[in-house]
Amino acid sequence: MKTTSILFAGIGGQGIIKASSILATACLNSGFDVKQSEVHGMAQRGGSVVSFVRFGEKVYSPTVEQKTADIILSFEKSETLRWIDYLKSDGFLLINDYEIRPTSLNYTGKTYPERSTVESYLKEIEYKFVNSTEEALKLGDVRVFNTILLGVIAKKIESISIESFHKAIELSVPSKTIQMNLKAFDLGLSL
Repeated sequence: MKTTSILFAGIGGQGIIKASSILATACLNSGFDVKQSEVHGMAQRGGSVVSFVRFGEKVYSPTVEQKTADIILSFEKSETLRWIDYLKSDGFLLINDYEIRPTSLNYTGKTYPERSTVESYLKEIEYKFVNSTEEALKLGDVRVFNTILLGVIAKKIESISIESFHKAIELSVPSKTIQMNLKAFDLGLSL
């Protein structure tokens, strides 16, 4: 089996590390060798956060190089543009249709990229926009939007069973949030 590389990108506080940890656990549950790495940067101040998960029969490095990611999961629209060069030509990009506008826009005169601007960079790429933040609010807990996104990409990762994802969620989240996270994941599967 070839090594599969997945990149999670977003802003500090969005649950990127938790989501990538759940995926890594699901990969382990399915019997794969897994490597995970993350870069926090200025995460506590709303800065960019990226996490890599690579799994396969034998994986030697946790990092994903440019043009090698099979899937990019972008938790915030503008982060898509920051990391798009890491997606391989036949990869899949999932974008949370959500905006976190940096305060620097208030004094630099720059503008936040509109959805059409982001889409203009994606002409030859298979991608999907999902407003998982809005879906999580409908469920009653905005914090599970990352688990919804995991549910959406789970359909693209056929080598990992849904049961492995469910078990990983049960092992990775606080006990009082297990049922809500399972519900969020299953909602993502249906989107």
